[in-house]
Amino acid sequence: MHPSAPLRTCLYDEAALQTVLQAMARQIAARLPPREPLAVIGILRRGAPLAHRLTDLLMQRHGLAPPLRLDLSVKRYADDLTLLYPETRLDEPAEAAAPDLANHHLLVVDDVLYGGHSLLRVLQYLARQQPRQIHVAVLVDRCVARLPVHADVVGLRLQVAPDSIIDCHVPPYEPEFCIDLVQPEPAP
Repeated sequence: MHPSAPLRTCLYDEAALQTVLQAMARQIAARLPPREPLAVIGILRRGAPLAHRLTDLLMQRHGLAPPLRLDLSVKRYADDLTLLYPETRLDEPAEAAAPDLANHHLLVVDDVLYGGHSLLRVLQYLARQQPRQIHVAVLVDRCVARLPVHADVVGLRLQVAPDSIIDCHVPPYEPEFCIDLVQPEPAP
């Protein structure tokens, strides 16, 4: 092994994550009022395909009518937690492409809740759209949010060392659906 290579451990494979997503869909379905307008909003990148998977489960197993689907591009950190932007950047949809979210119930979906900066920026943007209610679902909560935000539905709570990375692999961005723990190589 290369001396500077990080240690990578698979924590959850596809079968385990399917069970987690099914439990999340049950919790979400219990929170949503029936027959009310709903929009499911995925946070790009990996929150978008997770939102699609959860939407499919909600429609197939819980009788949800097809909701409005929207994805938002938010950037603050790279996948390795390197700070990209000191201020969280949200690329708002073009006005012509932005759907009317007033009086909708919104479900925001992301892969990992870390410091809370991205989620807070998304919630600020969505609150201006005058929704009826906003729910948040995350696959993984690292339990270290520094801002007053939380997820209403959490698939997994993973408390790991600050220098470790929770690496969510979500197709189509990666070939396999899994969660890896990436730890720095121990010092010799």
